[in-house]
Amino acid sequence: MFIATLIRSAFGFGEALVAVPLLAFCIPLEIAAPLAVLVSITIAGIVVVQDWKHIHLHSTGWLVFSTLFGIPLGLLLLTSSHQRIVKGALGIIILGFSIYSLAGRAPLELKRDNRAWLLACGFCAGVLGGAYGMNGPPLVIYGAMRRWSAQHFRATLQGYFCPPASSAWAAIFWPGSGLAP
Repeated sequence: MFIATLIRSAFGFGEALVAVPLLAFCIPLEIAAPLAVLVSITIAGIVVVQDWKHIHLHSTGWLVFSTLFGIPLGLLLLTSSHQRIVKGALGIIILGFSIYSLAGRAPLELKRDNRAWLLACGFCAGVLGGAYGMNGPPLVIYGAMRRWSAQHFRATLQGYFCPPASSAWAAIFWPGSGLAP
């Protein structure tokens, strides 16, 4: 968790991508993912207090809104036997964005918020967040397309992670999900 928190503090995201696979060696995935979410919420709160002036509130609001619709699907996938689908989707998203970024072409740029991209990236973030606590990859894709500065990128991501704190807690302890203590 220390290494994951260090990565999150430096880059603004990514702790779940480090923490969940490492924790899964020691504890069940059904425990590792919610633990990563709880740590993520705590870090986000601290960063939001420090950098609140740099948050793109409009983008954050739409990303959070669409994420709320993806969380139940992610939880359903987490508690079902379809975990390979979510793992595959996460791998395809990361691989696809990496190949696109390395292709050498001028990457897609959004000069202003695009509601379709906000809703799609937010929904995908909700599915991955609900299933594995890994909301980051779709959010990174959107931030990269918007060309946010490093400071705005970090602050906006933390603004995203902080408001759904109550929904993330609800997702962790969703009745019938098997995750409640």
